[in-house]
Amino acid sequence: MVALNLFVYETTGRALAMGLFMAVRLASGFVAGLVVGGLLARFSAKSIMLWANVGQGAVMLVLILAPESLVTGALMAVSVVIGACGTLFMVALRSSIPEMVGEDRRAWANSLSITGRSLAMVAGFASAGVVVSLVGYTAAFLLDMATFVICAVTVALLPIAGGKGAGSEAGASGAGKSEKGEKEAKSGPRWRPVAFLALAAAPGLGLMVALRGVDAFGSSSHNAALPIYSTSLDASNPAVFVSAFWCVWALGNIGAQQVIQRYTQRTGRAVGALGFGYGTVVMSAAFIAAFAGFPLAVTAVIALIAGAADGLTEVAYTSHLQTLPATLRGHAFGLSATFENLGFGVGMILVAAALDRFSPLAVVGWSHGAAIVVAVVFLLRVAALRRAEPAGPMGRAGGAGRAGLRKEEAVEGRPDRGDRDGAEVSRG
Repeated sequence: MVALNLFVYETTGRALAMGLFMAVRLASGFVAGLVVGGLLARFSAKSIMLWANVGQGAVMLVLILAPESLVTGALMAVSVVIGACGTLFMVALRSSIPEMVGEDRRAWANSLSITGRSLAMVAGFASAGVVVSLVGYTAAFLLDMATFVICAVTVALLPIAGGKGAGSEAGASGAGKSEKGEKEAKSGPRWRPVAFLALAAAPGLGLMVALRGVDAFGSSSHNAALPIYSTSLDASNPAVFVSAFWCVWALGNIGAQQVIQRYTQRTGRAVGALGFGYGTVVMSAAFIAAFAGFPLAVTAVIALIAGAADGLTEVAYTSHLQTLPATLRGHAFGLSATFENLGFGVGMILVAAALDRFSPLAVVGWSHGAAIVVAVVFLLRVAALRRAEPAGPMGRAGGAGRAGLRKEEAVEGRPDRGDRDGAEVSRG
């Protein structure tokens, strides 16, 4: 994305074109989030991830081979494909992790995946400037295309069952399904209604996804404000603070993943809804403090805390949505991606306008303050659901059958409660 944004700006000579490129990418991700649940009901997650990488690699090749007169059109095609296929890949991957590694290891797998992504972000941001300045944009795009090819080959080797998507597999088995579920399976995939049905059946989960969208809105503020704040610190070399901040943030994220992996392996428990809520509060507060003008050493500690809290919320959120039945999981992840793209896209527009009139601290404070408020409401909601849960061995876990849950709900937990969240996993 570093090379692409620089290339767009150099090719067009207008910052507006770079903004349009990002807007098209986010809009494509927004639309993909709405339809990916239906695609997962028709096709296997493995095939979606494979073709998502093939598509991204192919469009990078088109950009490399495009004549100068068609470069602008090729850039727009890249923006659409990268935005849509990136969302398709991420949703398919997250929704299929329980099938790949088993229910009792999903938090560990999520943590490992996030660690790899954080390391890749550091390597990508650190190498982009060197590659572009030394060997040019074509080499950078060839390297980018190669990463998609490697990812496609890796996906081909993943232990994911082939055939139809999760919805079709569940419909074929028919085990433990209610009459309503059978009708939904026979009627075929319905993208948006099914996604909203998943959240309507789990009110706590709906608030969780809404909080994720507000959190994305807050993220847009510190992403837009960091270059401005860095320029005020050192106008001659503003990139130093931005690079250092994100590197320290990534170290905090990676450190948190190591702690989470050891915790889940030692205890068999996973961070749940409460971890997501508290992590969001800490992360948002840390990002606000990062713009408060503290000494650089203190700001580095704050960035470390922000990265660690961000890593905690990512694992908790992903693991929690994975407790949904397979027939609803893809739809929920798709709707979540839509909310995240919407929150980030709207945030970029509003934040860019606000930064012309207000200080970075004020803008980030308002944006992340909204996330803190929603997070507190979410925590109160989870606490209320916990108090309402019957106590005793037949309450949270053992009472699943008595409450009339379907078989898969009894095994995977109740996402609407916020009490299990995969915390009570089997050691067997």
